[in-house]
Amino acid sequence: MEATGPVFAGHALDCVRGGRLVFRDLEFALTPGDALILRGPNASGKSSCLRLLAGLSRPAGGEITWQGASIAEEPEAHRARLHYVGHLDGVKPQLSLRENLAFWAKLRGSGEAVEPALARFEMGPLAASPARYLSAGQRKRLALCRLVAAHAPIWLLDEPIVTLDEHAVGILFALIAEHRNAGGMAIVAAHGALDMPDASELDMKRFQPALEELSS
Repeated sequence: MEATGPVFAGHALDCVRGGRLVFRDLEFALTPGDALILRGPNASGKSSCLRLLAGLSRPAGGEITWQGASIAEEPEAHRARLHYVGHLDGVKPQLSLRENLAFWAKLRGSGEAVEPALARFEMGPLAASPARYLSAGQRKRLALCRLVAAHAPIWLLDEPIVTLDEHAVGILFALIAEHRNAGGMAIVAAHGALDMPDASELDMKRFQPALEELSS
């Protein structure tokens, strides 16, 4: 039976990092095909929010749900249904591009799509090269190849266009559009403009704690 309400949602989420209340009472709700852009200045909690949604840390209050059930009930199942691409690219410099991507894809139970994934971001000619020779933009493209190498309905992307040239940005946004058209969901933290039609936006400043809460 298919869910009739939001599939992926956050309810009254509070986040504490390093003993500091970063945001409180954050709410969102996504259905298949939706995209959400997290906006806000540095230290407003965008990255912290994505880490909560990825299950890498736990909210200090509130709940994150998938089809109405808390993701805390089955954390491994939740991690298996998402791709999280953060500021750290997770690239092993001593391995080739193909080896980097194949290792990661096999952890997700996939290995057949490695070559198509490299080709999608035009990394095929470098597939056998050690990753230590990559530029910052090429490392980011390799990290984004994971989106193609294994299926996941949720994409969590933290400032994904940083270090990418205009052509690679176009490839990424086309890929996000295809993902959404197939029923996938994307949550993207960003400062600048993003080519994501009909995406909703969440201003992290709305959820910043009051000054008296910060000093308590």
